[in-house]
Amino acid sequence: MRNILKVIFGRVLFTVLCLLIQLVWLIGLVWKLNQYYVWFSAVFDIIALIVVLRINAKSDFSAARLVWTIVILALPVFGICLYLMFGRTGLTKRTRAIYEKVQKRFACELSQDENVLGALKENNIYIHNQEYYIQSSSGYPVYQNTDVSYYPQAEAALEALLEDLGNAREFIFMEYFAVEDTQAFHRIEEVLLRKISEGVEVRFIYDDFGSIGYVKPEFMRRLNRQGIQCRIFNPLVPFLYIFMNHRDHRKITVIDNRISYSGGFNLADEYFNITHPYGHWKDTGIRLEGDAVRSHTIMFLEMWNFIRDTDTAWDKYLTSCGPFQSRQGGYVQPYSDTPLDNVTLGENVYMNILKNATDYVYISTPYLIIDNEMQKELCMAAERGIDVRIITPGIPDKKLVFLLTQSYYTALIRSGVRIYQYIPGFIHAKGYVSDDQTAVVGTINMDYRSLYLHFECGVYLYGCDAVMDIKKDFCDTFPLCTEIGIDYCQKRSVFVRCFQCILRLFAPLL
Repeated sequence: MRNILKVIFGRVLFTVLCLLIQLVWLIGLVWKLNQYYVWFSAVFDIIALIVVLRINAKSDFSAARLVWTIVILALPVFGICLYLMFGRTGLTKRTRAIYEKVQKRFACELSQDENVLGALKENNIYIHNQEYYIQSSSGYPVYQNTDVSYYPQAEAALEALLEDLGNAREFIFMEYFAVEDTQAFHRIEEVLLRKISEGVEVRFIYDDFGSIGYVKPEFMRRLNRQGIQCRIFNPLVPFLYIFMNHRDHRKITVIDNRISYSGGFNLADEYFNITHPYGHWKDTGIRLEGDAVRSHTIMFLEMWNFIRDTDTAWDKYLTSCGPFQSRQGGYVQPYSDTPLDNVTLGENVYMNILKNATDYVYISTPYLIIDNEMQKELCMAAERGIDVRIITPGIPDKKLVFLLTQSYYTALIRSGVRIYQYIPGFIHAKGYVSDDQTAVVGTINMDYRSLYLHFECGVYLYGCDAVMDIKKDFCDTFPLCTEIGIDYCQKRSVFVRCFQCILRLFAPLL
């Protein structure tokens, strides 16, 4: 059923329909309006030229501009239709205004402790500059007094999450891209209902597109009826959803403004290896306890009120249950990346790690669909002697996207980047670790949609004990992978390589 829905609501179907429109248009012009063909064609060529000029006047992703230019000029009708559906990365003015209004209301709650930033500057000027950039671009400060736990498998994260949910005293906030109404969520739901009976406030957000095929339409009504306040991000309307190109890809749980969780895992059975559609599913999670949780609380409240602005006061959500003294050192900075501005924060954080690395950078990503700038930074880091390694899936969840991912291997390997494919199955973890000092764990894939179109979040770590736990996870995972050599890329058939070239052209659309 899920696969059927994906086809019904999928981009592939609409792309095919656009191509059919283009063909019908050409046939109709030649057959019925032969005498006016030149004039009609000229009109659409002019419209196509205007659209292309408008696209290239923007400061958006350069590779995307090139793709749209080629498609629109080559096939005006098809290209213009496709662009109207998928190509406009900005939200409507009304939607943008609503979000900015909500952001301004919470901005005063995100003040940076200058003592923390000053201590970081004295410790490491390069890391200070990175974290200052994140703070100035996203508004989210850097904290100390925070304990960090890293989970190399989502199963362990789920068990810890269930325990913390069971200890909640004031409120529980949960925001996920995908939720499946099956075993894993039922365990969570059972705990949530028990906490509601104890007087704990529970709020839940899920993305409608991410949960297609996972939940039925009455799912939200059931949760609300049970006392779980539930909202859907960007609900899909059949045949109109194509205008809704932005999704909430974040994964956040907040408990009492004291504990928070994030990482790559959604609330579906496959993420916890209850089911195995793509072999062993490797995903990771991160748990924060202490001051930095405040940022995750505000992220959730911003999204909650963006969907429907109902909170008139939120002070009670920004005070934790009693004082907290961390057992660990280091600096922790949760941050959010949105498609509402021209700042590609997620990508820039990744590239800055590559620029500042002195020894190694280890990366895991389920999708490797990168622009020229990211490819250049990866190659330059390797060429100056940095040990750059990237882990990608061995068993893909999307075969076309996997072929596209593999199309980047040759250039990277030739520059010295080491590519590993996770043999047991699908790796969904999104993470960076560098030089035994810094790491990022979050929801941001290395693909166009995560970097440019979706609401995302990450946690930047410096000097935390968890950094070495993340490195250990990478070192434990490398032996489970096959390292890809240049021969692997060159031995692929001419047909496959040609097809990959075509996919590369349309990479920003996938």
